[in-house]
Amino acid sequence: MSIKLNYTDFFKGIKDFLDERSLRYVTAVAAESVIGYGGVTEIAKLAGISRSVIYDGKKEIFELRKTKTSLKTAKGVRRKGAGRKQLTRLQPELKSALESLIEPYVRGDPESPLLWTTKSLRKLEEEMRKKGFRASYVTIGSLLEEMGYTLQSCRKSHEGGDNEDRNAQFEHIYHCVKSFQEENFPVISVDAKKKELIGNFKNNGRERHVQGEPPNVEVYDFINENGRATPYGIYDLSYNEGFVNVSISHDTASFAVDSIRRWWETMGKKRYPESKMLLINADGGGSNGSRNKLWKIELQKFANDYDMDIYVTHFPPGTSKWNKIEHRMFSYISMNWRGRPLETLEIIVNLIQNTSTKTGLVIKSEASTGQYKTGETVTDEQVKKLNIMYYDFHPEWNYLIRPQM
Repeated sequence: MSIKLNYTDFFKGIKDFLDERSLRYVTAVAAESVIGYGGVTEIAKLAGISRSVIYDGKKEIFELRKTKTSLKTAKGVRRKGAGRKQLTRLQPELKSALESLIEPYVRGDPESPLLWTTKSLRKLEEEMRKKGFRASYVTIGSLLEEMGYTLQSCRKSHEGGDNEDRNAQFEHIYHCVKSFQEENFPVISVDAKKKELIGNFKNNGRERHVQGEPPNVEVYDFINENGRATPYGIYDLSYNEGFVNVSISHDTASFAVDSIRRWWETMGKKRYPESKMLLINADGGGSNGSRNKLWKIELQKFANDYDMDIYVTHFPPGTSKWNKIEHRMFSYISMNWRGRPLETLEIIVNLIQNTSTKTGLVIKSEASTGQYKTGETVTDEQVKKLNIMYYDFHPEWNYLIRPQM
């Protein structure tokens, strides 16, 4: 039976029971036992010490062996010139006092002295000094790292309130997608990407250029005569293909459905020539929102024109990031044009359709010449004429639009 040793846990557990000399010797012997190149580096990493400590240990062991000196008779735990003892040994309560400053802030304690100010290392040093502890901001930084605290930015994770049927809706979407794919019917994920300024403006990200010669862009990002581009995407979940319709007009429901129409004419009809059904996964808001009446009116026109049943499933509020198009297509488009000024509509279209991945993603893109008006009124009479069937389970999220006879 072979036994595997977790060296990280081993060194973490044994460090508290070794003095400095013993730690040098243990890690030095461990480094010698590593087969191949890089033993010192690997053990130093696992033990959480510098490589110089291990090298010193190896030298001392060599001298002990050379002079045949027993470790019991060797004098001095700390090597000559090793400096003063660690502050955590001189001030045993140092770590707990530091954590008492950090933890209340993490937990939202209104009495924390650091709740409403910066948590910089120098500010922590000042607060620790008030508590009667002596530790530089460098030492405080090292202690925080040992305690598991690191510099982190805010992470976008909260997006509206949770609905109690959120998971059930995800399961419903999953089963709908699977049943359509099994019959080789089209399943698309749709959404509008964020608007992009057209012009010589800074675009987030970096790209390689000759050193010292980055692209020069405008200092201020103002909308100019070129306007803003809105890319509306359609992603085919079955074939890892996408279509993006780019418009400088308004992001409306008419634009959204017109984009789906362009996808069907350009790509969908060739993939699914016999299909009379289409499943659309969409977010709950925006131009393709579940409460958008114009969205349903335009889908009715699409169903009539192509004699097709349109099944629609919306993602629950606060879950738009789960839409497949976000991380299977839009994220790669953003990476492909990072650090490049989007100077013209043609450049945007070319960058989009030249986006590819190792998994074989293919994207086609077109510039839309249509003008889409905002504020279009949908009457109750138009809504009543819809040939629409609502599901029993969350009808506002799940419905079927059939061609009108």
